[in-house]
Amino acid sequence: MRHFDHIDAARRAELFHRPPREFTRDADPDVLAVALGATLYSPATRPTLAGDVVGRARRGVRSMVLCLEDAISDADVAHAEDNLVAQLRLIDPARAPLLFVRVREPDQITRLVRRLGRETALLSGFVLPKFEAAGGKRYLDVLAEAAELSGVRLLGMPVIETRDALHRESRRTVLHEIAVLLAQHREQVLAVRLGGTDLCAAYGLRRPRELTIYDIQLVAGLISDVVNVFGRADGTGHVVTGPVWEYFSAGERMFKPQLRSSPFDEQDAAALRRRLLTADLDGLIREVTLDKANGLTGKTVIHPSHVGAVHALSVVTHEEYSDATDILGVAGGGAMASSYANKMNEAKPHRAWAERLLRRAGVFGVAAPDVGFVDLLEATVGAETMNPVGR
Repeated sequence: MRHFDHIDAARRAELFHRPPREFTRDADPDVLAVALGATLYSPATRPTLAGDVVGRARRGVRSMVLCLEDAISDADVAHAEDNLVAQLRLIDPARAPLLFVRVREPDQITRLVRRLGRETALLSGFVLPKFEAAGGKRYLDVLAEAAELSGVRLLGMPVIETRDALHRESRRTVLHEIAVLLAQHREQVLAVRLGGTDLCAAYGLRRPRELTIYDIQLVAGLISDVVNVFGRADGTGHVVTGPVWEYFSAGERMFKPQLRSSPFDEQDAAALRRRLLTADLDGLIREVTLDKANGLTGKTVIHPSHVGAVHALSVVTHEEYSDATDILGVAGGGAMASSYANKMNEAKPHRAWAERLLRRAGVFGVAAPDVGFVDLLEATVGAETMNPVGR
C-alpha cells in the first residue's frame, strides 16, 4: 500500500518532488508507526463493516481501528465480536489498510484470534485501552501468546487515558511504570496513543470545536509529559499519536475561523476554504499543526473527512526536506544558512529532527518546490468534504 495512491497519477506527479514509498503490513515497525497517518476508528457493530473497510482504503485510508470498546454499548459486545469475525472473513487482504482491533480486556484478544484462525493474518495488531503497567503486562503477555498461536506478527498500541495518568499526584509514577514495561516489550509496541476523550472525561470536560486539545490545559500538560517520557529521540522513544478530533460538521461558531483566507486566495481556492469550514476542518488542521510541533505523529480520527487533512499536513515540504538533507550531509557539526536562505541549520542539534523528518518523507513523500499545503489539501480533502461518507 502507499499513501495518496487514490489520487490521479498525473496529479501526484505534479504534487511530489519525491513520491511516497510503498509499505506492507510486514514492514519495519518504525516505518509502520509513521505510516499510520490518520487512524480511522469504526464501531465493530457496523453491518457493512467489510465494505466500509475496503471503500475507505480505496479513498486513501491506510489504517483503521475496529472498536469493541467505548464505541459500542456493553450490551452489544457479543454481537460485535460475532460481526467482527464474520466481516473480516469477507475482506480481501490485498484491498485492506492496516487493521487493528480495540479490545476491552486481554482475554478478548485470545478469543478473537482463535475464532479468526488464518484470517488473523488480516490484522496488524490490537489497541490496548486504559493502559497502565499492572494490567498492561497481561495485555502484552496475551498479545505474545496470540502471535505465537496464529503465526502472525501482532503489534500493540497502548492507549494512555486513565485518571491516574492524568492526576498530578500519580502521573509521574504511572508514566514511569508504563515506560519500564514498554521497554521490556519494545518489539511488540507499534505506537503509544493518547485517549483525549477519556482524559477530558476525568474532569467532566469536553473541548468545543473552536479550541484545540492544547487549549485544555489539564490534558495539554499530560500530552507534554507523555512526549517527555515516551517520545525521546535517544533511541528509547516511541511514536506518540495525536488524540482524537471529534467534530465533523460545523455548527454555530463563537470565534472566527482558524484558516486565514490569503493562502487560499493566492491559489484561487476560496471554494475549498469554504468547504473546509463547513466540514469543521479548520480546527482539525490547527490541531494537527500543533500536534506536529509538540512531537506527535499521526492522529486518531472518527470521520472519513478528517483523513485527507491529516495526510496533507503529513507531507514533508520541499523546504523541510532541503533542510534535513543539508543537516544530515554534514559531519562533525557546525552551523549553516539553509538552502532557502531563511534560517540557520545546526548539524548536531537538528540531526534528530532531520532523521525523523526523513522517515516521514519516506511514507508521505516530499512536496514539489512550488506545492504548498493548500494544493495538497485541495487534492486530498476537496472531494471528501464535498461528499463525505459516514463513520
